[in-house]
Amino acid sequence: MNVRKRLWRWRSSPLRRREDVVEAWLVLAVWVLAVVGGAVAAMLTARAAEGVFAEQRAHRHAVRAVLVADAPDGTAAAWPTDGLVRAVVRWTAPDGTSRTGSAPVDGGLRAGARVVVWQDDHGRLAPTKPAGATEGAVEAGLFGAAAALAVTVPAYGATALVRLCLDRRRMGRWAREWDLVEPRWRHPTG
Repeated sequence: MNVRKRLWRWRSSPLRRREDVVEAWLVLAVWVLAVVGGAVAAMLTARAAEGVFAEQRAHRHAVRAVLVADAPDGTAAAWPTDGLVRAVVRWTAPDGTSRTGSAPVDGGLRAGARVVVWQDDHGRLAPTKPAGATEGAVEAGLFGAAAALAVTVPAYGATALVRLCLDRRRMGRWAREWDLVEPRWRHPTG
């Protein structure tokens, strides 16, 4: 009985309107898009993000560096993040040359302090430490969930607008039909 109630828009009935059938197919299409499209978008995005994180882990390497100048205190620096500040460091690249650049380090360190920075295969400083396997998997999952939402939310929004238009059409038709029927139901008094 419950299934019959849910499928009433597809049954033939003198009370069924064309708008009801359109709405039924629209709701079905949006659910299919949400489930299938959202899952595909989530899977593809998560795989791509995991690939990027794996590539970063493969091509970023920790290297010892020396602070060239004092690092500012973390609270006094502009835009501090996790107590890290940008400071000038010197390190040795994979080809053996000495290089100097700006890297995130703990705030408040003095010149000459040894720090760990991250470099790529070419000896350039990487902006951050690569995400670990677990952290990368979690972030990839979050990116996948965001991609699924990016597919489903606009579909639901568009469906809500179309259903609003269908409801207005139904109400307009009902008002026109009522204008035809209502005078016959009036009983003159007096």
